[in-house]
Amino acid sequence: MPSNDIAIGETLISLRGITKVFGEGATAFAALKGVDIDIKRGDFVAVMGPSGSGKSTTMNILGCLDVPTEGQFLFRGHHVESLERDQRALLRRRYLGFVFQGFNLLARTTALENVELPLVYRGEEKAKRHELAMAALDKVGLAEWWDHTPAELSGGQQQRVAIARAIVTHPDVLLADEPTGNLDTERSIEIMELLTDLNRNSGITVLMVTHEADMAAFAHTVIHFRDGLVERIEENGKQGVKA
Repeated sequence: MPSNDIAIGETLISLRGITKVFGEGATAFAALKGVDIDIKRGDFVAVMGPSGSGKSTTMNILGCLDVPTEGQFLFRGHHVESLERDQRALLRRRYLGFVFQGFNLLARTTALENVELPLVYRGEEKAKRHELAMAALDKVGLAEWWDHTPAELSGGQQQRVAIARAIVTHPDVLLADEPTGNLDTERSIEIMELLTDLNRNSGITVLMVTHEADMAAFAHTVIHFRDGLVERIEENGKQGVKA
């Protein structure tokens, strides 16, 4: 597992010549056709593009949920493309957090129990799980709602619980897939402000897929995909993580 320290502003993730082909022979489809990306520690990156552009495939590779057909994927200076499935799973648990459009909370468990779940997989003791989960809920402004189930929470609160669950392990990178897709404008802005705060003040590198330009405007870097390639990269000029 990667162990070397990466300073803020240094390259955390590097993709070089990444291709991804699904199927074989006449039915083969190239979802990625040679993607080159560098992501610096402390950046807030929005990934945009039409359906079928390759953005979701790229995020799956970045999240160690899939592997490229060809190319190099370096994380903290270590090659990921050649890791075995179990090694990728360990990397996910140690360094990555995930937030999804659909919240993916367990319906019959409390906010605290939902946030504790990644710590259960890590084998943390109950007292430590409780301490870390409460701290994460406090960070997203929901400490007083710890004993409420998802049905007792608004959509915005549920997404905050999902974010607390994603950051409870103190990941280097937070991958967010359409995190505001199920929320109204006011709640969406609240979630984006929370992600911005986590990026600036907690040192978390944020990678977010979104179709919404007004949500992408919160990011520092915007990567546009089209037809399996990076079409262009824009800098929004936002302030990134504090050194």
